This record gives sequence, C-alpha cells and structure tokens, in this order.
Amino acid sequence: MSVNKVILVGNVGKDPEIKYFDNDNAKANFPLATSERGYTTTNGTQVPERTEWHNIVCWRGLAQIVEKFVKKGTQLYIEGKIRSRSYDDQNGVKRYITEVYADTLEILSRRSSPGDNANNERDDSSYSDQSANLNDDSQVDDLPF
Repeated sequence: MSVNKVILVGNVGKDPEIKYFDNDNAKANFPLATSERGYTTTNGTQVPERTEWHNIVCWRGLAQIVEKFVKKGTQLYIEGKIRSRSYDDQNGVKRYITEVYADTLEILSRRSSPGDNANNERDDSSYSDQSANLNDDSQVDDLPF
C-alpha cells in the first residue's frame, strides 16, 4: 500500500493564474508559502524562520472557486497529492517541477472589510474537487489552533 497525501496551511504568494481550455475545463495555478518559526536553541544558537514555497494546481470546479475567492495573501488549508513532471524550456533545457494537485481547499482568511475587493467576501469556507460546494462555517469565530 502507498499513500500520496499533502496537507498545507499557508498564504497565497501571488494572484492565481486561471486558464480555460476548449472543453470548458478550468485550471488554476498559484504559489503557497508555508513558514516555520525561528527559534533559539538551549545553547543560544539562532535558527531563522524558514519559508517553503509550494506550486498549487486546482482543476475544474475547484479552479473556478479559486478564481472567485482567492487572491494574493489569502490564507488557505489545502489537501492534495504531490506530482512531479519535467518539461523542456525555451532553450531546450530539461526542467523539473513538483506540484501539489489540490483535492480540498478551505479559505481561512477573514472576510474583507467594506470597501475591499468583493472577490474576497467568503471565509472559513471548504471546497473539494468532487463537489466544489460551499460549507460555510461562519458561526465559528475562533479556530482551535
């Protein structure tokens, strides 16, 4: 048996790129940053904060949700799978990329205040690739973590 599952909580690094294909399938790509806090060891050594960048890919209904509600700075919870692929760049050099194909996405950011961009109106919303339905938990004010 094998398992390929990734769980990430982080902030979107730039506005998602959305592509629509001939068959009306949508694809969204965006970078997600996750950070580990810096600390000081018992012997006084300073360990700096470490940020990792992840390439996130969403398809179909999930990509449409991303298009409507996700922008740079949005905090997300993502579950998905790691996929690696290679391609030849413009100079013919083989490049390798690792991506997280999202199956589930939850928007953790707070609702925007009046006057902010209307594209970020929902928060604490859960979406999955299979249903792309909204599970609005707006009654919950405090997260347990």
